[in-house]
Amino acid sequence: MTDRRLESGVTEALESGEGLLRLAPNWVPRSFLMPGRRLKLALQDLYAYGAHRGGIDERWFASTTPTTNEGAAADEGLSYVVNGSDRFTLSDAVAAQGKRIIGQTLMEQYGRWPVYSKFFDNMGPIPHHLHQNNEQAALVGQQGKPESYYYPPQLNPTGNNFPYTFFGLEPGTTQAQLRACLERWEEGDNGILDLSKAYRLKPGTGWLVPPGVLHAPGSLVTYEPQWGSDVFAMYQSLVEGRYVSWDLLVKDVPEEKHHDLDYLVEMLDWEQNVDPEFKKNHYLEPICLKQDRGDGYEDRWVVYGKINGEDLFSAKELTIQPGARMTLKENRASGLIVTQGRGRIGKLNLDCPVFIRFGQMTEDEVFITEEAARQGVEIQCTGSEPLVALRYFGPGMAPDAPALNG
Repeated sequence: MTDRRLESGVTEALESGEGLLRLAPNWVPRSFLMPGRRLKLALQDLYAYGAHRGGIDERWFASTTPTTNEGAAADEGLSYVVNGSDRFTLSDAVAAQGKRIIGQTLMEQYGRWPVYSKFFDNMGPIPHHLHQNNEQAALVGQQGKPESYYYPPQLNPTGNNFPYTFFGLEPGTTQAQLRACLERWEEGDNGILDLSKAYRLKPGTGWLVPPGVLHAPGSLVTYEPQWGSDVFAMYQSLVEGRYVSWDLLVKDVPEEKHHDLDYLVEMLDWEQNVDPEFKKNHYLEPICLKQDRGDGYEDRWVVYGKINGEDLFSAKELTIQPGARMTLKENRASGLIVTQGRGRIGKLNLDCPVFIRFGQMTEDEVFITEEAARQGVEIQCTGSEPLVALRYFGPGMAPDAPALNG
């Protein structure tokens, strides 16, 4: 698509949607995990990218961040805007008309939509791993990755095989003990979980996860607002009897450090990993402030709080009762996904699907531009059950959010 045609297409999409952009489902596979089968993707399409790429266990929302999966196409992980027969990436749309879409502040500071969110859905746990901080990720031309979790009740009718998450390391754990786990990599289970603590996961709650903190996410479907990066380092050598390649530990590590065990240990934020009050400092319960409820609706904060002193992302869960409507007016763009019910947002239908074929268009995902949010967007529930939608925001866009432990 030429620059002129793209500019015209973005303008037409913004005008026809009155500032709302319809997004297509954005599916991502992971070769080292087993899909949990709760994302409503047709079972015959779980391996739509080919069995060698692994099963589809993630759906990314309002993403301008490509995956770093081996063998991935250049646009894997990028969300597409769909307007009639026109189709272009949200990333290209932001590049063309970013001030209208994400706002002047984010464009001037980042030049892109710097965050994204996803559902991830696995049958069992993910290996104990961390995400690098900015300084570490910059060594391989990437950005660091703080993230957050919320477990939507609508997508978790079953907990699958292991609805517990290991976080950090037990207080008193030494760096020598962690180094010994890396030394035992080829012996089978390297024993790293013996140094950690698991927390039972509860639908309707969540966590903040800074970079440098080990975590082995459990098997609940997870809504994950996060920074726009796909860096990670796996520190567990065996998960449910499946071998984890050393390559997944050093995927985003400078080549000269691939076997530098001291460097790999030093990638951890040690103070946060052995924090004796880890749950107090990272656990999230939904909060609905007085100004966020009205006749027939409530808009709860499900991700809030700062990571290492910075407001990097946040999220809310809007619930509208049958027949009710409300006007959403705020000074920030957001990516929205419906988890229950039917309704409308502005001129666009909202409908939570029960079955999705790979490549099929749906009516459950929308990007609310800053332009539309400032003007105000009416949302109504037209179905017989409550309309529930999650939406997430970019950095510095939540001055009204509650403080963690506030």
